[in-house]
Amino acid sequence: MKYILIIGDGMADNPVPELGGKTPLQAASIPTIDRLAARGVVGHVSNCPKPLPAGSETAILSIFGCDPLRYFTGRSPMEAAASGIQLQPGDVAYRCNIISLEDGDMPYEEKKILSHSAGSIDGESAIQVVEILEQDPEFRAAEKRAHMVIHRFPAFRQIAVQSGADIRGIRLIPPHDHLGEPAGRYLPSGCENAKVLDELMRIAHRVLDRHPFNDRRRKEGKLPANGIWLWAEGTAVELPSFEKQYGHTGAVISAVPLCHGIGLLRGLRKIEVEGATGEIDTNFEGKLQAALDQIHSDEDFCALHLEAPDECTHNGDLKGKVQSIEWLDSRILAPLFRQLDAEKLEYRVLLLSDHKTLTATRGHDGDPVPFILYDSRKDTGFGGVYDEETGMRGPQAPAGCELLSILFEQEKL
Repeated sequence: MKYILIIGDGMADNPVPELGGKTPLQAASIPTIDRLAARGVVGHVSNCPKPLPAGSETAILSIFGCDPLRYFTGRSPMEAAASGIQLQPGDVAYRCNIISLEDGDMPYEEKKILSHSAGSIDGESAIQVVEILEQDPEFRAAEKRAHMVIHRFPAFRQIAVQSGADIRGIRLIPPHDHLGEPAGRYLPSGCENAKVLDELMRIAHRVLDRHPFNDRRRKEGKLPANGIWLWAEGTAVELPSFEKQYGHTGAVISAVPLCHGIGLLRGLRKIEVEGATGEIDTNFEGKLQAALDQIHSDEDFCALHLEAPDECTHNGDLKGKVQSIEWLDSRILAPLFRQLDAEKLEYRVLLLSDHKTLTATRGHDGDPVPFILYDSRKDTGFGGVYDEETGMRGPQAPAGCELLSILFEQEKL
């Protein structure tokens, strides 16, 4: 028996007027996913327990079988783990997004956050942004005073590590939850160390805003990469062994450090796919092949994560969100299950959105999301489809962290 976990990040949504009152899942053509729904069980689950943030940092931790209320110490330590960064006692990791702030002569606080990813900046340009900052004497001096190091990665997602930091009472806000809003209300606050982070962000904006690098981006019609945003603070975390908990071994296929980090901390292997970007231009066929290879390996668990629906929503790209959901169905799942069925392989599938990402706000939401449980050996005769309404009419899973036990048939729904 093979066990397959499929996470469509941010697929779930609320009804959208531009789609005639349908959700993107309802508007998308997803015959393969609907076939699984028709023969399986469709229910709903809450992956983001309150008062923790509604986001992938809590949702995916939950889906991978760890109660966030017990194990969540912050998002960045899990991302750091995926990158081989070892946190020492007293270290704090932060996500350091490369962002776009509004152009103009208004005060920094009044500038709107236009993009949490500098318009989905490419990897080479992202590294260049960090190099510009590191070469600036003012920023380098501030970084030294802060006892901080920025680890460079070819994406808008950078990781910063601060030594000997006190983050008690700190308030750091995800930029993707406040796109189009002035930055001032969401700047670091709550403790003395927040002032240090705020200073770094302000200096970064001064350095980047009028740099020739961004003048070229503007001339090319791109959003400027004229700021950094520090958030998702956290200290080192230890997660229980996946194999000891479930008796299964496997790997995680994703373009997102968070997913790989959680997997690695649980003892799962990390599979990187060349050309996997976390955006709608990701290498769908590469992810398909990676999934087939993993399913045909000696291990019995395969987790496949697709980030594109979430990023499209943050970018205000409704058409892209629907398209990415359809491509998950047609370019990955249809050929995947066609091959497995042709081989008469027995398998169980858990498919779900980790959290809602709302078209209306371009931000995350912690409401329940629909899931599918499918077993190739059985036909439940359910006959339904996969969407939010169907999920809410179906059974409720006790908690997101219980889903894998149900997938592995160690618990009943």
